[in-house]
Amino acid sequence: MISGGLFDLDNKLKRKDELDNIINSSSFWNSSDRELILKENNSLNDIINRVMFVKNKIDSNLLILEEKIDSEMFSLIDSEYEEIKVLVDKLRIDTYLSGEFDKNDCILEIHSGAGGTESCDWAMMLYRMYTRYLSKNGYKYEEVDKQPGEEVGIKSILINISGNNAYGYLKGERGVHRLVRISPFDSGKRRHTSFASVEVTPKFDNSINIEINESDIRVDIYRSSGPGGQGVNTTDSAVRITHLPTGIVVTCQNERSQIRNRETAMEILKSKLYSIEVMKKNSQINDLKGDQMTIGFGSAKRSYVMCPYTLVKDNESGYESSSVDKILDGDIGELLEKNIRR
Repeated sequence: MISGGLFDLDNKLKRKDELDNIINSSSFWNSSDRELILKENNSLNDIINRVMFVKNKIDSNLLILEEKIDSEMFSLIDSEYEEIKVLVDKLRIDTYLSGEFDKNDCILEIHSGAGGTESCDWAMMLYRMYTRYLSKNGYKYEEVDKQPGEEVGIKSILINISGNNAYGYLKGERGVHRLVRISPFDSGKRRHTSFASVEVTPKFDNSINIEINESDIRVDIYRSSGPGGQGVNTTDSAVRITHLPTGIVVTCQNERSQIRNRETAMEILKSKLYSIEVMKKNSQINDLKGDQMTIGFGSAKRSYVMCPYTLVKDNESGYESSSVDKILDGDIGELLEKNIRR
């Protein structure tokens, strides 16, 4: 089951040998697809090492069980069984991530919705939740654009996320997220409902064949907002690109250089356009972008209730938990896996 069945180790080892031969060839470092090959190789290494670790543990314990063992040794093997079970469950989750783009890096966007100051604070809480999860699980992320709220929090934020199966793990987060709590901004201590939307788009390599006519875009240059510092928000370096045929808007202001901000914005725009085109060809556009929902009452992918009771409920996967504080602190692995399995 471990070596040739569910985890398909035999074919992974065969593919690993093929990649090693390519990487060791004299022409490899001059090839245009070297980054993709290295990324696939690293991903295979990770899976192979984890499968082999579990396999060796199982084989070792089976050998021990063939001998006469005392209660102490049996107790040790029993505890290792629970550890192995967790590792196998984690590997099993990865087998669900077989979608065309699941292994890709991704772009995550958060937009505050109905609720003004409350929703800007809620958008910031979601940003904190995701970035804590990413940091705890070895993902790298970079802020591309951040629009601060007028008083607190953020109106919107866009981040690049890189790591193994980044899109596969996070794609289920798209939709409207609803928070119910006693407002820290209301002197009357009344209960408020806030909304924010999350969008997740897979990233594609620079070789994607998407041509964008200059006549199809409008480029606006403006001064970066937010604290910035060291010249970031003292020059007109921020870039906003509007793709006129689709209405897609991408902004970037994290670099000091206007040129670099434009390059990053164009890369993101290309990924968005490419994902739309691919899904149109496969008649799966809604699977990638999700149904467009109003960011307000009547539409919510997930609810986070902090008053009068504590509950996180995902309406798509059926996941429920009373550990609201833990989830908002980035402990969302179980929640993400529930979405992957559905």
